[in-house]
Amino acid sequence: MSATETIAPTAPLLPILVVPDPVLRKHARAVTPADYDEVRALIPSMFATMYAAPGIGLAAPQVGRLLRVIVVDVAPDKVPAPLALVNPEVIATSEDKCSREEGCLSLPDQYAEVVRPSWVKVRYQDENGAKHEIEADGLLATCLQHEIDHLNGVQFVDYLSPLKRNILLRKLAKELKEQKERRGRR
Repeated sequence: MSATETIAPTAPLLPILVVPDPVLRKHARAVTPADYDEVRALIPSMFATMYAAPGIGLAAPQVGRLLRVIVVDVAPDKVPAPLALVNPEVIATSEDKCSREEGCLSLPDQYAEVVRPSWVKVRYQDENGAKHEIEADGLLATCLQHEIDHLNGVQFVDYLSPLKRNILLRKLAKELKEQKERRGRR
């Protein structure tokens, strides 16, 4: 059984917004107690969408919802380790940095080395409002930071030099235009 079938067996897939969609640059609002029914319904679809893409993280703004919700699973091909974080915030980071190649479902097929703290501590709530903290290093630390950035309208390309960022964004625009033209010929 796949991770999608295990975590979100009947959840509908959501369309993933692609740069330069303006929603991706907006700040998501905090989830309030009045939002929890919506959040509990949204999380399975976010997992299903992330696994189908395939990806290891997804933030609610990437599917057009400006709520502070992220889902991550850095082991989707092995034993699933899904995490859904509501109102996540980084409360501590290491001084040590690490460089890791990052990609993003909202910037399809674009990758670049990004330097981030190698360890983070994140405070969050679960889908029922209970408070938790998680400490992470390695890929999970990078993924959490990347997805929390999305909640603040930040994309991984914002960490690149202007030259590298422009090259990557022009390449993406060209690829998306070519895809659109191919679809138009069918």
